[in-house]
Amino acid sequence: MDNHALYQLTEQIKQWGQSLGFADIGISNTDLSHYEPFFEDWLSHQYHGSMDYMAKHGRKRSRPDELEPGTLSLISVRMNYFDGEAYSAISQLQSSNKAYISRYALHKDYHKLMRKRLAQLAQKIETAIATLNPQSDESFRYRAFCDSAPVLERPIAEKAGLGFIGKNSLLIHPRAGSWFFLGELYINLKLPADPPFTQQGCGPCTACMDECPTQAIVDNAVVDARRCISYLTIEYDGVIEESLRPLIGNRIYGCDDCQLVCPWNRFTEPTQEQAFKAKAPLDEVDLLTLLHWDEAQFLTEMAGSPIRRIGYVKWLRNLCIAIGNDVYRAENINALNALQIDSDMVNTHRLWALNVQKQKQKTSSKTTRPGRFSTPNRPAVVAKYYLPKSGSASPINAVPIHQIRSKIEP
Repeated sequence: MDNHALYQLTEQIKQWGQSLGFADIGISNTDLSHYEPFFEDWLSHQYHGSMDYMAKHGRKRSRPDELEPGTLSLISVRMNYFDGEAYSAISQLQSSNKAYISRYALHKDYHKLMRKRLAQLAQKIETAIATLNPQSDESFRYRAFCDSAPVLERPIAEKAGLGFIGKNSLLIHPRAGSWFFLGELYINLKLPADPPFTQQGCGPCTACMDECPTQAIVDNAVVDARRCISYLTIEYDGVIEESLRPLIGNRIYGCDDCQLVCPWNRFTEPTQEQAFKAKAPLDEVDLLTLLHWDEAQFLTEMAGSPIRRIGYVKWLRNLCIAIGNDVYRAENINALNALQIDSDMVNTHRLWALNVQKQKQKTSSKTTRPGRFSTPNRPAVVAKYYLPKSGSASPINAVPIHQIRSKIEP
């Protein structure tokens, strides 16, 4: 195909992507050499904790054609997941008897949906290529990814022009924040690349670093997973360090604090995907309700949810920590005493929670407000939260990020 046909195909790909529900689509080449030393330095500091899979694929993450031979272009997509109709994230987080679940996990698992849509996009590309170039002897090949293989998804998205990597290490779109999933198509067709985003838009802001409950953001765009609540409550299989347990608060699956205080997230676009609408009662459930689930109910309630993959034992571990962090309540002690499970790990955290609750019982009359939050509806450290007002977000699908860079770069 000539250059004109390739440019036309590129525009069609973006239109098809939007029709499939992707909020933005960008294209990059396969050269990720700029990002390779940063990733290897992160590994050398052991910031990946027990996630051995992060290191075992060599340089396939930063060299796409080694992961998928023949890859010539990378298509990066994003899909919004923030449910504007769900119960208030801030109210849930600041109610110490409630269970805070990361907003991305309140609904159906995103992996299959994203990969299915990416496959549909690839099929449209394949059909178009067959029409435009029927004499070609080389077949179109692709591979779809969504948080499921050794892929540097945020660097790819940044290079494809979908946003910049913020100080919290997440990809941030200047007109849509960071509440979205990323996915990729590796294809064996060389397409015109979009201009990359080359500067970080955080400026002097350090809200995410200051607000992080465990101070896991140790440098600009560098997260020490070993301290990150998302890692501790989802990826980590062992006994959580005692000094970190009080800092976890009521976060039983993941953590969103660095996004809740990010100023760019006032531009967040609520999801239009019905599959990403919060599943009741996860957005406003209390801790003791969840502790009373047996394993069968856990598996039933979490069918189709990303939460299911952590398993019942880690689920109980996380709940015990959160209940220990609640203000003293007699029902907390009763529930912890009643919990019977043959797991040393769970019982370690259960006994810790019991001890903490009993200590709080002695001082409960002096407690004026639970947890780290001294002022209702205000963060623990920084000035304010940033969530979109209903109907405040304007559509951005038709405006590629590289066209608005001059307005936001420091």
